[in-house]
Amino acid sequence: MQRYNIHNMKHWISNNLYALILCILLIIVALSVSFTTRLANQFALEEQRKMELWAEATRQLIMAEEDDNIDLILSVMEGNTTIPVYMVDSNHQLLLSRNVIEPKHNIDLFYKEKISRLRQSQDPIEVKVNNQIIQYIYYEDSTLLKRLYWFPYIQLAVIIAFIAIAVIALILAQRSEQNSLWVGLSKETAHQLGTPISSLNAWNELLKNSYPDDKLLPQMDEDIRRLQMIAERFSKIGSQPKLEEHSLLPVIQSAMDYMRTRTSNKVQYTLNSNQNHDIQAMLCVPLFEWVIENLCKNSIDSMEGKGEISLSLVLEGNKIHLDITDTGKGIDRRYFKTIFKPGYTSKKRGWGLGLSLAKRIIEDYHRGKLFVKQSQIGVGSTFRITLEQTKDR
Repeated sequence: MQRYNIHNMKHWISNNLYALILCILLIIVALSVSFTTRLANQFALEEQRKMELWAEATRQLIMAEEDDNIDLILSVMEGNTTIPVYMVDSNHQLLLSRNVIEPKHNIDLFYKEKISRLRQSQDPIEVKVNNQIIQYIYYEDSTLLKRLYWFPYIQLAVIIAFIAIAVIALILAQRSEQNSLWVGLSKETAHQLGTPISSLNAWNELLKNSYPDDKLLPQMDEDIRRLQMIAERFSKIGSQPKLEEHSLLPVIQSAMDYMRTRTSNKVQYTLNSNQNHDIQAMLCVPLFEWVIENLCKNSIDSMEGKGEISLSLVLEGNKIHLDITDTGKGIDRRYFKTIFKPGYTSKKRGWGLGLSLAKRIIEDYHRGKLFVKQSQIGVGSTFRITLEQTKDR
């Protein structure tokens, strides 16, 4: 229970740390977008003031006498090199334009439609030449201002992309770290098992020569063979195992028989199939049997050594489903995915690696699926393994 609480605490810290980082990033994004938007609004206000000054310079130029010095007025008017300007008469007919990219054809229609849109979107700047003549100036945002308006959205997209890349990189780094841990631990375990297994083989041969009729020696042979298989299983972790076509029922039956002989008679095993013919799948038998044993052991722990374990083989189209059902204490739906994470365990002892390793073997090596099909507290759980059928005989 202590390990279970520690794992939940680590899980809570991990989730909240990610949430905190996400909140900080969102605050940065919000501040950045807010600053850029405010800057764009200030720039738009500055352009409006420039256009009001340009309108006044235009009025002064129209009313200037021949001997008036208009150098300052001309410098103001020529200073506008970025803002598109449209000057119209009282009937909204174009008088002049500046900084406008004209089309090659239908120029009159272009200006007519442009002025019509501007009349609907803004109030013009009035240029009163005299009591009889009034002209109007419309203008558009400069290219720089348009880009500035779009910049917050581009900035937001870039930051979101950066966050996504960072999250993906973090997930891949964690997965790579877990893979390295799996491989290192497995290889070292296989290496450490090799020496005592060789020694046991030698002692067993010596006992056979000394006591050839001993009835316990065949059982010792079986146990040593089992240890060799376990070492072989560990040695395969980290490298892609060779999959071969096998009949599923005998493999499942073998794993179930092995568990039956090593558990209390208070645990009842049953194997059911909805098919009368053989069901073939691509398997690495030692690893696949290991998965079944791990799931059965998990069920035995959940039932506290007393109850029923039912293995059901179902064929749906080309999908093979192996359901392992127990009468244990059940799993809260919140933990359906969490239980497959390394380190998760509700037991006082153990590393919480069994279900995680089983899922890795099925999904990474056998290209199948392993998940909690259903569970009810106080009633029991069903784990499902899904594989592809290779042959129907």
